[in-house]
Amino acid sequence: MKKISIIVSCYNEEESLPLFHKEVSKVMKELSSYEYELIFVNDGSSDKTLEVIKELKVNDPMIRYISFSRNFGKEAAMLAGLDFSTGDYVTLMDADLQDPPKLLPEMLNYIENGYDCVGTRRVTRKGEPPIRSFFARCFYKIINKISKVEMVDGARDYRLMTRKMVNAIISCREYNRYSKGLWSFVGFKTKWIEFENVERVAGETKWSFWKLFKYAIEGIVAFSTLPLTMASLLGILFCFIAFLMIIVIIAKTIMWGDPVSGWPSLACIIIFVSGVQLFFMGIFGEYLSKTYLETKKRPIYIVKETSDDKVNEEKKLL
Repeated sequence: MKKISIIVSCYNEEESLPLFHKEVSKVMKELSSYEYELIFVNDGSSDKTLEVIKELKVNDPMIRYISFSRNFGKEAAMLAGLDFSTGDYVTLMDADLQDPPKLLPEMLNYIENGYDCVGTRRVTRKGEPPIRSFFARCFYKIINKISKVEMVDGARDYRLMTRKMVNAIISCREYNRYSKGLWSFVGFKTKWIEFENVERVAGETKWSFWKLFKYAIEGIVAFSTLPLTMASLLGILFCFIAFLMIIVIIAKTIMWGDPVSGWPSLACIIIFVSGVQLFFMGIFGEYLSKTYLETKKRPIYIVKETSDDKVNEEKKLL
């Protein structure tokens, strides 16, 4: 029998977990021809998430869990789940049931028919603030124009992958992770399933507008160097404009002897150019900071506790 690993990243999800477990268990009973394991990754939750997971495990031997020493973020939690997974097929889900478990049978059907990955994407953003939806659409339009890898608008982290693709993802050990780009970067034959947006069953979203904005910047920096090229080209352009302005000022002074007039417009130009310089210095700084963090070689996550009796020492610090 083939085995499915279901990875669930959890951060303060004590209310959602019982509902999620009930729904997944029901779906997996229908898929009786497959073995499965349910891996919960506790990402340094401050509520009773870990206690709830342990309570669920008492009556469900299929449950395994990993608990971090602190909050490392969803990207680290997903990687940890992939690292510890043992299934032939691996799927990633959110505990809030916004990733419908009922899609698993359809996803498995495509996998068994030759696909390496079956991803899901929302066709609507019902329930989201309009401003967030607007900026999300703008982000995907921008990133697909400036990046060499395609990122699908509305794509979720909820996907089913073969072990071959999972191993390819695991081999990408970068500290600054952007999984939506990594899925596309590793390639493999992918089938997309569309579904209507589903609201959370309990709790509140952990993704504020500011966190999503920083995550978008992470994606742009991780999968495109075009901002650096733009900075160089605009730098050349402004140098050329400045050179022409110097010639104009010198000619005007020689011909009319009036070097003082026009200083307000000149001051505005200086302030504008300085602002552009600071903006692009910020872009350089963003790329430099990512390089700095990568060179430190710090662990992507640290495991404090796990349900496994024996864990390879090399998996405690990855």
